[in-house]
Amino acid sequence: MEKRSGWMGAGFSRRAFLAGAGAGTAALVAGCGGAAMMPTTTPTPSSGITDTDILNFALNLEYLEAEFYLRAATGAGLSAADAGSNAGTVTGGSQVAFTTPAIQAYAMEIANDELAHVRFLRKALGSAAVSRPAIDFTSSFNAAAMAAGIGPSFNPFTDENSFLLGAFTFEDVGVTAYHGAAGLITSKTILSAAASIMGTEAYHAGEIRTLLAYLGGAYVTNANKISMLRGQVGGGAETSLSGSTIVAADANSVAFDRTTDNVLHIVYLSGSAGVKSGGFFPNGLNGKITAAAS
Repeated sequence: MEKRSGWMGAGFSRRAFLAGAGAGTAALVAGCGGAAMMPTTTPTPSSGITDTDILNFALNLEYLEAEFYLRAATGAGLSAADAGSNAGTVTGGSQVAFTTPAIQAYAMEIANDELAHVRFLRKALGSAAVSRPAIDFTSSFNAAAMAAGIGPSFNPFTDENSFLLGAFTFEDVGVTAYHGAAGLITSKTILSAAASIMGTEAYHAGEIRTLLAYLGGAYVTNANKISMLRGQVGGGAETSLSGSTIVAADANSVAFDRTTDNVLHIVYLSGSAGVKSGGFFPNGLNGKITAAAS
């Protein structure tokens, strides 16, 4: 693979995410193709957050990833049927002029995976599924680049190497989110499904981190600046990327986790308590879990 120039200088802890899964989750997930039969009852959360609220929080994040990868790989985002009847506008994003067939194939594979996640959750939620919120891929990446100390602007759709840096912004967050949920899931069926999704997200993260490590130089430097920004606004530990360090994990090689607040701070690009919108979601998420409590 030849190195090319590009952008060179320019849980939630689903502990909170799945902790509230109640009896409704059993019926919702059981309705999804490929899912095993779910138990009929699980504990009701005292926080008032229901299974529907939790699944819709996940759906918002899957909308974000699906739109990013679909636009990069195909030039078009989610269909009206997949985005919902009251979908928000998506700003920015265009097909990347890939020059390396393998990277183009990886982008298409991840796009299809994220589209499948959206459809899985929408089918599980049925009429309760929230529509895609407004998403911004222009101002958000420019703001992230400035905040990370990389430069005044950044367009991840400019070329394939810039695309890899843009993808790095999202992938590690997904892995830490699913790991955060594992300890609080009481249903073995739900735990198995969550572990399977985490596995897919980890494959994605591994692809992106490996390709960036191969590029080296400013790409690794900029990726680590993004990593530092995530840690600053969204908490959670981060592992620096290098030519010999690909895996993001602690001293025991255990993946990190994040809370819902952590994730909201990252996608809103704000460390402020109570933040409700901004960054990649200019009008906030749709559903009940939309504001960072701390």
